[in-house]
Amino acid sequence: MWCIGKLTAEYRQRMYDLLELYTKPYKENEPVICVDEKSKQLLEQPRTPISVRPGKPMKEDYEYKRAGTRNIFMAIEPKGGRRQVEVTARRTKNDFVQFISHLVKQVYAGAQKIHLVLDNLNTHFRSSFEEVLGVKQATHLLERVYFHYTPKHASWLNMAEIEIGIMDRQCTGCRLPNEQALRSEVAAWTDRRNQARSTIDWKFTRQDADKKLSKYYVS
Repeated sequence: MWCIGKLTAEYRQRMYDLLELYTKPYKENEPVICVDEKSKQLLEQPRTPISVRPGKPMKEDYEYKRAGTRNIFMAIEPKGGRRQVEVTARRTKNDFVQFISHLVKQVYAGAQKIHLVLDNLNTHFRSSFEEVLGVKQATHLLERVYFHYTPKHASWLNMAEIEIGIMDRQCTGCRLPNEQALRSEVAAWTDRRNQARSTIDWKFTRQDADKKLSKYYVS
């Protein structure tokens, strides 16, 4: 099933804004940070898997036991090769505000400007910060933050989705039985990626967008 959005003037304006942002040279004191989240289903093994042996992959029984879900917040600095990942029980406004607050006040405390790339989930707007922190405290927290939103139905423009896909392939795509195991695997994966300074080389430009999409633009 497809969700086909109209490529309106607003769509193009948001798309152009992000594509221009992605072309800017890397500045350590003005990081571009893409943020997203995903849900992870925890699955217990009813039977002990057959361990890995030389030339033989681990084998799991087809049955499993559901053990609840957890949320994973992802913040990736594509050109800086830096990511912050956090496992939470839920993804409420409080959880989102707490995650962003940690980025602003601790991880990027020395940055002059912070460009946040987000999709249009209802918790991702300034109103969430004002509701959780109060207007005065929210204003102070966000004084260095610049919000950049993907067009509706175009979250592919958020590079956090790319990093989440890599995390799924390398880390969270397997069965994990509980929150402790999930946290441990995610922390180890994050450390490896950060130590390697793994970046994302974004190639899609405004010119590419116009070439591929212009026939669908709505005036």
